[in-house]
Amino acid sequence: MTERRADPLVRLDNVAEALDDLRGQAAEQPLEVVAKGIAQSAVATLPEADEATITAVAEDGHLYTLAATDDGIVDIDECQYRTRRGPCVEAATRRHPVRAVVGEHEQEWPEFTAAAKAAGINTYLSVPLVLPGDDEEDEVVGGLDMYSLTAQAFDDYDEQVMRLFTMAACDAFVNARRWAATKRKIGQLESALTSRAEIDQAKGVLMAIHGCTAEEAFTRLVEESQRTNTKLATVARALIESLRR
Repeated sequence: MTERRADPLVRLDNVAEALDDLRGQAAEQPLEVVAKGIAQSAVATLPEADEATITAVAEDGHLYTLAATDDGIVDIDECQYRTRRGPCVEAATRRHPVRAVVGEHEQEWPEFTAAAKAAGINTYLSVPLVLPGDDEEDEVVGGLDMYSLTAQAFDDYDEQVMRLFTMAACDAFVNARRWAATKRKIGQLESALTSRAEIDQAKGVLMAIHGCTAEEAFTRLVEESQRTNTKLATVARALIESLRR
């Protein structure tokens, strides 16, 4: 088994090449795109890896698959999320790598074992994705889940290689999350500015029609918003559109 594996130095070269690819990705990329790039680079790193997924941990603790190199293997992860047991759940929630030969943990993880066998998967390696904290505890944001069709595919060295890989790959993950957060804030600001402009337009319309003050016009909009249980900006937009029609 050991003889057919690549030389350790070759495997380290694979890690270096994969990390260079990740660094070359554009900083302004959606989180899902970056996550898929991490999964694809991980598969390229380990010669015996056939597919990979990225398990993510939501703010409420819910687990979901953020990216996969093949949609056909997502069911293996999802059956673990539903039952809250299996190697990817262990890695993502308990902060330690998990290597599993399919069939060896059938009593402990029956759902995972059945799904893996159905997909032809024989070996599994999951490594937690940990973002370093500042003053607080490090944050586990998910796990990198590796699948192999080869029996007894991954060894201790592969596990250490992937731990090294995920530590470096988390930089790309952090940048993508920051970019997504910035994009959300910009969108919220743009929406707020648009809403303000529409409310000002609606106030002007009411002032022209009813000969009222700006304060009285705004009061009319607020009263309509409360009466219909509708957002103020929506009321203003509807008034403007009614005049256009």
